[in-house]
Amino acid sequence: MSYPSLKACVADLEKHGRLIRIKEEVDPYLQMAAIHLRVFENEGPAILFENIKGSKFPAVSNLFGTLERSEFIFRDTLDKIKTLVDLKSDPLKAIKNPFKYANVALTALSALPMKTGSRAPVNFAKCKISDIPQIVNWPNDGGPFVTMPQVYTEDADKPGIMNANLGMYRIQLAGNDYILNEEIGLHYQLHRGIGVHQTKANAKGQPLKVSIFVGGPPSHPVAAVMPLPEGLSEMTFAGALGNRRFRYFYDEEGFCISADADFVITGTVMPHDNKPEGPFGDHLGYYSLKHPFPLLKVHNVYHRKDAIWSFTVVGRPPQEDTSFGALIHEITGSAIPKEIPGLHAVNAVDAAGVHPLLFAIGSERYTPYSDNERRPQEILTIANHILGKGQLSLAKYLFIAAREDDPQLNVNDIGGFLKHILQRIDLTRDLHFYTNTTIDTLDYSGSGLNSGSKVAIAAAGPVKRELWNELPANFDLPRPFEKYKMVMPGVLAVEVPKNIRTSDMPLMLEILDEHLQDAELSGLPLMVFCDDAGFTAQSINNFVWVTFTRSNPSHDIYGIKSFTEHKHWGCNGPLIIDARIKPHHAPVLEKDPAAEKLVDKMGEKGGALHGII
Repeated sequence: MSYPSLKACVADLEKHGRLIRIKEEVDPYLQMAAIHLRVFENEGPAILFENIKGSKFPAVSNLFGTLERSEFIFRDTLDKIKTLVDLKSDPLKAIKNPFKYANVALTALSALPMKTGSRAPVNFAKCKISDIPQIVNWPNDGGPFVTMPQVYTEDADKPGIMNANLGMYRIQLAGNDYILNEEIGLHYQLHRGIGVHQTKANAKGQPLKVSIFVGGPPSHPVAAVMPLPEGLSEMTFAGALGNRRFRYFYDEEGFCISADADFVITGTVMPHDNKPEGPFGDHLGYYSLKHPFPLLKVHNVYHRKDAIWSFTVVGRPPQEDTSFGALIHEITGSAIPKEIPGLHAVNAVDAAGVHPLLFAIGSERYTPYSDNERRPQEILTIANHILGKGQLSLAKYLFIAAREDDPQLNVNDIGGFLKHILQRIDLTRDLHFYTNTTIDTLDYSGSGLNSGSKVAIAAAGPVKRELWNELPANFDLPRPFEKYKMVMPGVLAVEVPKNIRTSDMPLMLEILDEHLQDAELSGLPLMVFCDDAGFTAQSINNFVWVTFTRSNPSHDIYGIKSFTEHKHWGCNGPLIIDARIKPHHAPVLEKDPAAEKLVDKMGEKGGALHGII
């Protein structure tokens, strides 16, 4: 669908029963986020907040809350854009089938950005940062944030829109030490596109010009989060996906302005000019804490006459960005495997916070062994390639299996994939650690900011064990491990009393090791230490979230009858992952009870959310 504006998209969704309006006044402090979360949890419609306390502007959220709604929004272009991305990943297809792909090539050319006059809708008026809805999602957030921004920067060495970067990096509008209406905070890492541009500007001693677009046609925020093939710009992609060229102009200060945006904030980042940003409730389900990040000096805030503020809520998955991820996978799902020889599928497990846990399937095509002697070889090479690839390099745990062992294996089936691995893993051989390395900046399970470890767990060959579905009658654990519960076949959640410190773990493991020395435990390859065995075992999603967001492989992996041989670590008994919350971890996100009660009331008969939540 060719939407010229966010307003047109909102109208189309409402016409087709896919959007609701909330007319009563809502508080941007916690209340709007609580409404959004509850509607999303119930797979409800997009939400237009018409009356926001402290702001004259309406706001919309949950636009991309379901994959089905995203497919509806892009119903006229989705198939074409999938072919375009596929073609960009494998250009030889166009040479082999020139007539088949001619239409797609024309789509790409007709989607090139279009420079327009400055008399664009977004140039209707100016306002201040404080006029924007000051939406705070979680009780301990450092202030209001922009959660659906499109952050635009240009390359100092190659200026112009075709070498520009459009990315989605969070923006703190107020709070902390920011001077209201004059300063805002940008959260991004230097390896990202905007970081590369800042490094080049710093080298020249120049300020980095930044334009933050909010709203506009829905293809624009999708373009800002897309992992696009080299040479395909975000603005061209936005034009192709939205069936409308990305329109832009430069204001009198030389900032690029998206002509179709609802809001544009312009400003400069001076070399090495930082201020503390955060805390912020993030996609791992915890707060990312306060740290120095680039400071943007605000120049102007433009808006269109009928401007609508666009936002989302970030938190423990699944959230709206989960649906975003599903849309991205639908568009680019085949691209990454094609870039890594021998890789058939990869899944950044959303329930585990995306970055902490990867599942992958590769090929063992050249292993010179009989079926019974097969072991991981080629998939170890593939694992190294995966952990060096873009955003995949942020992973802490990579489980990789050989396709030849089960051609029907599915990386999106969490329980089925783990069962396949646990049936085949050789714990004396198949764990490969990467210590003192980088992990996601938002992950506080490591040894410092952006610092931690990784482990690749590769399993290939025949089934080695039958996994326990329940504990044998004679199974027990020594004190203080008195509460434990099966999570799934072969996995036991073991609750550790709160008074056991990390420094006590060597002694606790010695007690456990001695108790289990003579036990037959082949059906139990994995034990997880946790704070609450009932919660951890309640669902597979709880299990992967607790296990892989609260552990640092090098520090928190142990094993019964463990050994180190020629710097290789392994164990002859069950693997143990210590997934308790440690003192250095970030706080868990918890909803505000008062806001929840208010949403409950809105769901009652006569309330705005009756029949939806």
